[in-house]
Amino acid sequence: MEGTPQRESSVTSEQLADIDDEELLNKMLDNAADFEERRLIRAALRELLKKKREKREQERASRQELLSKGAGGKGIGLAAKLPTDQHPATKNRPTSSMTAGCKAGSVPASQKSPPCTAPNAKNVKQMLLDWCKAKTEPYEGVDIHNFSSSWKDGIAFCALVHRFFPDAFEYSILNPNEPRENFQLAFSAAERLAGCPPLLDPEDLVRMKEPDWKCVYTYIQEFYRCLVEKGLVKTKKRA
Repeated sequence: MEGTPQRESSVTSEQLADIDDEELLNKMLDNAADFEERRLIRAALRELLKKKREKREQERASRQELLSKGAGGKGIGLAAKLPTDQHPATKNRPTSSMTAGCKAGSVPASQKSPPCTAPNAKNVKQMLLDWCKAKTEPYEGVDIHNFSSSWKDGIAFCALVHRFFPDAFEYSILNPNEPRENFQLAFSAAERLAGCPPLLDPEDLVRMKEPDWKCVYTYIQEFYRCLVEKGLVKTKKRA
């Protein structure tokens, strides 16, 4: 009896190298049929993010040089800042209720059936952590191994949001030394694009040595739920 022939990958590294659309690569990654195909797409996505970062750094250096020559150094700081539409206003953001809910480890009322209603909540927590790892794998500067210290500079939140909304902001220019800005950027984009309520407060997070894992876990559950509602994440139903 003849053995089952191995399925060849439908794409090659050369074909993937010609794709400069993050959203398209993300969709291809979600629909990849086998390990080899997923490996090639992840590598292409990493390379694309790297190229974008290098291009952004080159453009920033060129702007700074032109500004310093043409205006005696005036406005140099502006070249390094994110566009104003990437930093939504925060003055109307509620903080006290979010802080209280976070310290109490409470789940928002809108989350009537969170993932932890599964028979083994510990397994669900690990599954959600593994999901975060898989979705942020192509992103440099992100190494998720828990729901606390792995999120302290805000980069992991930004990577997770950017994975589903690549046009929301330019990931390659984010600075891990600016956690407050990173938190605000990620939470604002998640609220605007996914409908995820801002359960965490950037000011509280930056005051902590590392985030409370219950707060981060609750927020990620809610973000996941919002993605499922929008059809951006497919859940597997087993008999």
